Amino acid sequence: MCLGIPGKITEITDINHKLAIVDVGGVKRQVNIACIVNEQHPPEACIGDWVLVHVGFAMNRINEQQAKETLKLLQELATIQAEISNA
Repeated sequence: MCLGIPGKITEITDINHKLAIVDVGGVKRQVNIACIVNEQHPPEACIGDWVLVHVGFAMNRINEQQAKETLKLLQELATIQAEISNA
């Protein structure tokens, strides 16, 4: 199963290699943003964007509401999984 995790781009670390720092629930990771940039939306315009991250790549931009709803659902799943594991 493939799963994209929402995160917010907080910093561009390498414009030439299209690398950025994404904050995913307080954990910051370097990801490649090549899939979400183009001439109309260059790397330097990505700071503050919400994106779906999968295996080190930002796959798509999403809006903040979608990101927060997805993060909430993932947290609920983690809570249920922990309850099942402890039963």
